[in-house]
Amino acid sequence: MEKRKLSFWEIWNMSFGFLGIQFGFALQNANTSRIFETLGAKIDEIPILWIAAPVSGLIIQPVIGYFSDRTWTRLGRRRPYFLIGAVLSSIALFVMPNSPTLWIAAGTLWIMDASINVSMEPFRALVGDNLPDEQRALGFVMQSFFIGTGAVVGSILPYLFANLSDLSNVAPKGIIPDTVKWSFYIGGIVFLLSVLWTVFKTTEYTPEELLAFEANSKKNTEDISNLEAESGVTTKKQLLLGLLFAGIGGLISFLIFENSLAKELYILFVGLIFMGVLFVIASQLRTKKVQNGFTIIMTDLLNMPKTMQKLAWVQFFSWFALFSMWIYTTQAVTTHLFHTTDTTTKIYNDAADWVSVLFTVYNGIAAAVAFLLPVIAKRIGIRATHLLALCAGGVGLISIYFIGDKQMLILPMLGVGIAWASILSMPYAMLSGALPAAKMGYYMGVFNFFVVIPQIVAATILGFVIKQFFHNEPIYALIIGGISMIFAGLLTLRVNSKTKIEIHE
Repeated sequence: MEKRKLSFWEIWNMSFGFLGIQFGFALQNANTSRIFETLGAKIDEIPILWIAAPVSGLIIQPVIGYFSDRTWTRLGRRRPYFLIGAVLSSIALFVMPNSPTLWIAAGTLWIMDASINVSMEPFRALVGDNLPDEQRALGFVMQSFFIGTGAVVGSILPYLFANLSDLSNVAPKGIIPDTVKWSFYIGGIVFLLSVLWTVFKTTEYTPEELLAFEANSKKNTEDISNLEAESGVTTKKQLLLGLLFAGIGGLISFLIFENSLAKELYILFVGLIFMGVLFVIASQLRTKKVQNGFTIIMTDLLNMPKTMQKLAWVQFFSWFALFSMWIYTTQAVTTHLFHTTDTTTKIYNDAADWVSVLFTVYNGIAAAVAFLLPVIAKRIGIRATHLLALCAGGVGLISIYFIGDKQMLILPMLGVGIAWASILSMPYAMLSGALPAAKMGYYMGVFNFFVVIPQIVAATILGFVIKQFFHNEPIYALIIGGISMIFAGLLTLRVNSKTKIEIHE
């Protein structure tokens, strides 16, 4: 028994919800720093205020993946999670631009990003569930297309409202401009409607059918047996790793305290202590033959397939670069090119709107080249395609430092857009063939660790680094991001991928 190949429009419907997800995500990425700064945040404080986004993803995505693997309702396996996340995200999008204080804005970001994660993770797993191996690259590319399209509209909305409507693009100190508010309102509506389209236009295989598909694939069956066996990571090794993580986290936290370093650094290393404690607890429960969701999650985390382990490093440095860009582009452009930090002035808000245009460009490029990537990958391979794309993005970020004209800033965004399209599709295409269907949702969620951990690192250390070594000049964060993205491309060469690409659609 094999999965049938889906038509172009079936894959289209299955991926359409990502239009709304990325619409909301783009509004968050392009405007959150602006909202924080408007509400009184200093430049070196902005990264730590972003910490909500990666922390929520770190916790929620593997948990949602684990439970969605074990869910079956009238709406199916993954679709209930799409719907719940869409409702909560839409509400948060209405609340965010009306935040009266900085702490409420930071809290709303936490809720909004957590809700987006509830919707996003099952979409990745749905491709693995519904598509045969040879169509998965097309499925992830289709998601990339909708991610780019949604982000284009979401990113440019404040600029369009400012230039084509009577909405005000400036506001008194501490108040978010109407252009931003109405962009978020529309984002909330689009988010909900697009996810509803996928919920009602897509069917899912039953758990019994998925097991039958799995049993028919000798390769996948062998992978499952390897992954299910707890002997893959012994309780002793799990205990030692837990103690090591906790010890390193404790030692560095002590050094931070003794040397009176930035308090933001505690977040990263206290998190390491917390992870170590969880490993220790899981190892002790396994020793007592206790098996539950917690022990399975904490053990399978150490039983990752080798392909996933190598891709993890690629993801880490790719997303560190992206988070550097999302946090600091507004501040880099307003200070380095427009020479202002006054959020109440027209020049600042015009510059911030231009950042929305730049983000629109890179997302538009991502949507435009999404379907070209499989063609290139079929000729030169997925690894080489991803390498070239990441290098293009890295060079683009670094080049922003040397540009003195706002129109010319569009050129670096071309490279960033190519990298973004590849980041959203090629790693998942390489990964999905290495994962068992029975744990597709969980491992897609765990793979998100290597999206959010670098974001936590960036949010923790970038403010400290920029303040201590670069005189609070945010443009240098983009240079650091560019170097990181090029390094991620080189690490792609370590990944062994035999993923077949089908492009006849």
